[in-house]
Amino acid sequence: MNRLTITVLKEIINGDRSYSYNESDIKKVLKSFDFLKSFSKNNLVYGINTGFGPMVDFKVQEKDQKELQYNLIRSHSSGMGGVLSKKVVKTLMIIRLHTFLQGKSAVSESLINTLSNYLKNEIYPNIFEHGGVGASGDLVQLAHLALGIIGEGEGVNGKGEKGSISELIEKVNIKPHTLELRDGLALINGTACMTALSTINVIDSKILVKWSVNISAMMLEIFGSYDDYVSKELNQVKLHEGQNKIASEIRKILESSSLITKRYTDDDKNFQEFYSIRCTPQVLGPILDTINYTEKVIENEINSVDDNPIIDVENKKIVHGGNFHGDYVSLEMDKLKVAITKLTMLTERQLNLLLNSKINKILPQFLNIGKLGLNYGMQGVQFTATSTTAENQMLSNPMSVHSITCNNDNQDIVSMGTNSALITKKVIDNAFQVLSIQLMACVKAIEILKVETKVSNETNKIINSVQKLIGKHSANDEIFYKRLIIIEDYLRESK
Repeated sequence: MNRLTITVLKEIINGDRSYSYNESDIKKVLKSFDFLKSFSKNNLVYGINTGFGPMVDFKVQEKDQKELQYNLIRSHSSGMGGVLSKKVVKTLMIIRLHTFLQGKSAVSESLINTLSNYLKNEIYPNIFEHGGVGASGDLVQLAHLALGIIGEGEGVNGKGEKGSISELIEKVNIKPHTLELRDGLALINGTACMTALSTINVIDSKILVKWSVNISAMMLEIFGSYDDYVSKELNQVKLHEGQNKIASEIRKILESSSLITKRYTDDDKNFQEFYSIRCTPQVLGPILDTINYTEKVIENEINSVDDNPIIDVENKKIVHGGNFHGDYVSLEMDKLKVAITKLTMLTERQLNLLLNSKINKILPQFLNIGKLGLNYGMQGVQFTATSTTAENQMLSNPMSVHSITCNNDNQDIVSMGTNSALITKKVIDNAFQVLSIQLMACVKAIEILKVETKVSNETNKIINSVQKLIGKHSANDEIFYKRLIIIEDYLRESK
């Protein structure tokens, strides 16, 4: 089975390719299932002939073992809060299927088929945000996945039609799955929910950085900044890959610009500019490096077996432990949200520079080209950017250290990985909003300065795209919120 990368997952999520597996993968699943079925007849195996968690010391008779799996799913379907998006649930289902196909979980072949059929027919069970503590994995969230797989609960299909799972699967001729052996435990005992959320977070974070690079280049153009801030000579003596990558990308964008000032010319104005302009590679560089490292960790989690117990067919062993623990994911999401908060702070400071005429000295206050006192330009949108950035600063406190003992003290140190990933998603969503405001302001500043013909080719393309979407700015006061939603969608979806 091939390693699943976030790049490939992104293509699958977007419908550009499908998730596939082969006959050799099914053989591994069958071997694992058959071995465990035989082994568990004469040996105690957690979750087959024992209770769960602190009730592990209670033996379960063979006649009750199938009911045990159903009871586990129904009793843990206790999530609350918002329902996860179809995109997240689809990603979660692929990750869980990918884990099972490694042949270490001893699931039934029919479970593989049912999961595959749900994915092919775009049947997505309702999974709620709140419930998991991230250390027997995402028990509550994955219980809701399992509830859908057995034909219970509610969900949505690819067309956006909502209803009971039983109705949705009947429309496409799918039968609910009948649980076998340890199918119920295998479905809920892993990190697939926090990992799916983290996968989307990584994808979106990379989009944010690319836009921040482009918009920071626009800022350099607007202020006719010096060329040495992003020069190879300056940045190469700082031995960090991210910083040098960011500087290189901005240099490429600015190659076709005629607005950048060469150092030691006759025009030595603002000899050294504000840090939000001058230190862009030094700020965005560590953010990029953090995202890239996070991507590696999340890809490792995607391709790991996060079940308990693990079925070792080759050595004829059942090994019990805690691979369901989500600290790798939780810690990375904490780091990622700090990085994206810093990106938001850079964005907000660059926006402030555009709007404050006292410090930029080349633009009217709040980019107001109307009558001062009567008109207000972009004064209002700065409040939104400032408050949203402040929220990110508060949200960037770590979640992974908020372990609370539960489950009769059986789960005495937990990861809170799903909570961490959900908060990181909120930080990322906020960052898109602040970046939308900054992009609108940059385009307006370039219009005011009348330098559209002097900007780089890349900046010119962006300006044209934004103007097609929301038109040019006028001296009259405008209602901004609808335009900002359009720009945010453009940032998220533009290739």
